[in-house]
Amino acid sequence: MRFGAEPRDGGTRFKIWAPKCKSMRLKIKGRRTLLELEAQDDGWHRLDVDGVEPGALYKYVLPDDSEMPDPASRHQPDDIHSYSEVIQPRDYVWTDAQWEGRPWEEAIIYELHIGTFTEEGTFLAAIDKLDHLATLGITAIQIMPLAEFHGRFNWGYDGAMWFAPDSTYGRPEDLKAFIDAAHGQSIMVFLDVVYNHFGPHGNYLPAIAPIFTKKHKSPWGEAINYDGADAAVVREFTIESALYWIIEFNFDGLRFDAVQAIADDSPTHILEQLASRIRAARSHRHTHLILENAANQETWLRRNSDLEPVHYTAQWNDDVHHLLHAAATGENTGYYADFDNLEERCDKLGRALAEGFAYQGELKPHEGMKRGHASAGLPSTSFVVYMQDHDQIGNRIKGDRITELANEDAIKALSAVYLLSPQIPMLFMGEEWASAAPFPFFSDLPVKLRDVVRKGRQEDLKGTPEYEDPGKPNVEEAVDPTSPKTFASAKLDWQNLASEHHASWLAHYRALIDIRKMEVIPRLVGQEGFASRYEILGPNAVLVSWNMGDGSVLRLYANLDNDAKGDIPAVLGRPVHLEGFADQGRLGPWSVLWTVEV
Repeated sequence: MRFGAEPRDGGTRFKIWAPKCKSMRLKIKGRRTLLELEAQDDGWHRLDVDGVEPGALYKYVLPDDSEMPDPASRHQPDDIHSYSEVIQPRDYVWTDAQWEGRPWEEAIIYELHIGTFTEEGTFLAAIDKLDHLATLGITAIQIMPLAEFHGRFNWGYDGAMWFAPDSTYGRPEDLKAFIDAAHGQSIMVFLDVVYNHFGPHGNYLPAIAPIFTKKHKSPWGEAINYDGADAAVVREFTIESALYWIIEFNFDGLRFDAVQAIADDSPTHILEQLASRIRAARSHRHTHLILENAANQETWLRRNSDLEPVHYTAQWNDDVHHLLHAAATGENTGYYADFDNLEERCDKLGRALAEGFAYQGELKPHEGMKRGHASAGLPSTSFVVYMQDHDQIGNRIKGDRITELANEDAIKALSAVYLLSPQIPMLFMGEEWASAAPFPFFSDLPVKLRDVVRKGRQEDLKGTPEYEDPGKPNVEEAVDPTSPKTFASAKLDWQNLASEHHASWLAHYRALIDIRKMEVIPRLVGQEGFASRYEILGPNAVLVSWNMGDGSVLRLYANLDNDAKGDIPAVLGRPVHLEGFADQGRLGPWSVLWTVEV
């Protein structure tokens, strides 16, 4: 790798890109003398130092005598401003040599946050929960971002060091042990990565390099320089970070956060380069690349003639989430305002389930702008579908889950829709037993920044579903994101699994996942685009049909409403799951019927 400290025989090579600095010095903890790095004409500074072994702690000293950790540090044992540690990547002995990953069609994803997944909040503690996930039927874990952040707790989207797993969760070898153990259970592991901005505290790169550009704007401040002067090295920094997680830690894929906020006018977009470099580096294994993209751009999801992804494997499908949530809760403000019209909501629900995007170039009334591309030509597996995720829970005033907002019949109907959909399903941690633990936004920051974060959070919440509802809490009642109590409240309530109520929910999820493995997954391979159709059966009721890869037809008859529906078309095919009631042309309230016709 071009960036960071690399152990070599009898010593360590130190290398840092700092074109803004004429000189850079190296400070090794325990040594009194500072070492001058050799400055290169291209802005690089490097030095090979004999006798520096893995485990050594170091910092860089700038011309003004200020000190900084390595922006490409592999480990920060004492938080983001402390010394960086020299890491030997070969010290960990992997046991997954035969692991080649799993095909994308087999993915049943479980999103989790390491710090709140267990009481201990560590990689090693998470290993003890892998048996639970394997028994549930999970085949892929998606970890929220791990890049080193300031303080004791964070969602992860404020990471400022893109090569260091945050030290609050453990050491790099602990992360490897978790992934190794997951592979031993035949579970893939994906990592959520953030390349659209750096966290607000702990990013030292602007002092030494043109990491930002004024050419573009970002929702988080300055935009990353992907297309200006010296952008080539900035791009390489990003690409090497992605490759580092994939190759060094054996992750099976990456989820790229909010790519619509990555501005790049260069001939080859950084997203295209990222995908091609990662796939070239891991051609021998299944590697899955997932997008979050509010712009709903079909371009990044296209398949080649073999139905393999050209660039990215799939995209999170917020449209399906919003439609399901609005049906179950009746919320019609915030980002659910575009689905307030009941007749239009029914059409959008069928379209999103069948084709992926609900809006495909049409005007979104609430946003006042056109959104999305035509997506019917994509196979269903181009989309990741869910009833809850970290954003949709966390971007609420109290961080409450859907079990606090909707009745049990509605939630079970929604889960039956998305878990058996030809789109790829994703659960949020604890959902499978109807966890009562909230998941509010939390971020530990220096004292001087806490008021800014609190006020900023309240402003952000003004765009959420609850803000315009007089029956819901006011934004001033939002939990304090900087409080340790907020972080502690989000830790999963594993002890509740012992109760009959939560055990029954777990059995419900296990049963649906078993049906998916038997009836849906085997039919996904070979499914092409333009393979679906839908019709409206009444308010909040739809019939959706998919031509599957094995030649069968999968059908969904869904009534997501408090009232029964009559005059339902004749049921075709063999029933594979019924949630609720269906008989003689009628669908009961909150009833979902899946059939397969071979």
